[in-house]
Amino acid sequence: MSILEKILTLFRGAATEAGQSIVDKNAVRILDQEIRDAQNESVRAKDELARLMAQQKLAGDKLQAKQAKKAEYEGHIARLLATNDQNLAREVAAKVAQLESELAGEQKDYASLAAAIEKMHDAIRTADRRITGLQQQVDQVKVNESVLRSQSVIAARHSGQNAKLRTALDSLDRVKAQQAERGAQIEAADALAKSEGDGDLEARLAQAGLVAGSVSADDVLARYQKVTATVEPPAQLGAPAASPALAVPAEKAKAG
Repeated sequence: MSILEKILTLFRGAATEAGQSIVDKNAVRILDQEIRDAQNESVRAKDELARLMAQQKLAGDKLQAKQAKKAEYEGHIARLLATNDQNLAREVAAKVAQLESELAGEQKDYASLAAAIEKMHDAIRTADRRITGLQQQVDQVKVNESVLRSQSVIAARHSGQNAKLRTALDSLDRVKAQQAERGAQIEAADALAKSEGDGDLEARLAQAGLVAGSVSADDVLARYQKVTATVEPPAQLGAPAASPALAVPAEKAKAG
């Protein structure tokens, strides 16, 4: 295959794809037009049916007239034979034979016309049923298309709302992170200020128990242990009780 043929094939393929895309996008509109075309064809078929039915009526009237004429001639033959008028009876018989031949052909044509009319009746009824069913399906397709468009709009709005919510949440997270960073900066600045001034020194002196007014748990416990050790034990049974006057305070005894 030459380059030119390939290029032409490419153009045909592109044209086919473009045409198919146009057909897909306008499928409902095309269906509507096809239904209108089918309805127009049905109208023309009904017009043709009416014409054939009119021909059938005329053909039927003609047949009835010839049959009546044939019956009249047959009556003439009977009366002529009764009067022994053979010659005239033969002429009338020839006319009856001609009418019978014509009636045979016309009855055949009438039967064919009646069959065609019945067939056309059936075809029109079938076409009308199909057109009605197709119209109902197209109406349902239009309803579904409308629903899908509404759902698409709702989905697009919901997607937009979700995007906005995600943006708001991201902004909130950034604000929280900024606030946490500012809090850490403030704490670091306080710690730096304490380390550069007397605050840190005072805190370490307080922990060592060297700052007035600062009392540690160890100090409190040592004080209570000291008080407990200075209290005298209870007197033993049978020992004479010391006279109040002779009692020497512990502190003075230690001093003496």
